[in-house]
Amino acid sequence: MPSQPLGPADYSQTPRFAGPPTFGLLPRIDEVEAQRPGEKIDVKILGVPFDAGVSYRPGARFGPAHIRQSSKLLRPYNQATNVHAFTWQQVADCGDLGVNPFDIEEAITEVERTADEMRADGAKLLTLGGDHTLALPNLRSLHKTHGKIAVLHFDAHLDTWDTYFGAPYTHGTPFRRASEEGLLDLESCMHVGIRGPLYGEKDLEDDAVLGFQIIRSDDYQFTSVQEVVARMRKRLGDAPVYLSVDIDVLDPAAAPGTGTPEAGGMTSRELLNSIRGLQGLNVVGAEIVEVAPAYDHAEITGLAAAHVGYEMLSLWAAERNGLTGPSGPSGEALGA
Repeated sequence: MPSQPLGPADYSQTPRFAGPPTFGLLPRIDEVEAQRPGEKIDVKILGVPFDAGVSYRPGARFGPAHIRQSSKLLRPYNQATNVHAFTWQQVADCGDLGVNPFDIEEAITEVERTADEMRADGAKLLTLGGDHTLALPNLRSLHKTHGKIAVLHFDAHLDTWDTYFGAPYTHGTPFRRASEEGLLDLESCMHVGIRGPLYGEKDLEDDAVLGFQIIRSDDYQFTSVQEVVARMRKRLGDAPVYLSVDIDVLDPAAAPGTGTPEAGGMTSRELLNSIRGLQGLNVVGAEIVEVAPAYDHAEITGLAAAHVGYEMLSLWAAERNGLTGPSGPSGEALGA
């Protein structure tokens, strides 16, 4: 019989603020391997402190550490979905991956290679960024296993531009490159939370050709979270889904600590409930990117990102426990 998953540090013995610098005070991968030898790790959390692809404010290289610091108040039971995020599956924090901060293409190659290695045993990978350039190597890795991927992309921006100052690999280009490389399911991809000025109408025309439909930030005000979730689930269907969350999808009031903020964004409650609505879908990988702590205040952005990561882990815990649709109070509110 498999042993019980190794969970977070014992809060009754060590106060959270003094606990280990891991996501949610969860065990490191070496601790899991030592205490549960030969048993599978279901989810691996990897930080990638890389921001050489940013176009405006730098600092997302410090995002992984900030998200972990802000995650210490997370607890094992998700009351919104009735899911035990840390005990229905074995989660391990794998620390940070050091990549070349001066050579973007070399860094992309290293992230892809590492993702391949970490997923080789069937584990799911949650990436803490870092800037959005990281989406491309993660999609390259997932494509090798799952074929064409449906990207569900929460962001203020399209990130399907061609080049910036002639550079093909930046945080604004990963999904164009992924589409051009044949990695995406063109009938299933979707942006959520898009807003703000563009260079022109052609940005939207090009984006549609690359395979994306758009749910704008304003749609949450003019319709409802329930309707948005229904649209997402219809678009994604049973495709393998890569969940990519750029923290700037949130309004700057909810996430000031990011590199390219845009007014008029989502609330953290809207974002968390949107992710909860994905329960039961085939989410094969996930990332949280663009947390830049130098612009944060009182850990507002870090806390939001930590809770996004918690909901991602809850999706996988629900899957392991056989839940096929949204559950708990959130599921009832969404009409599941």
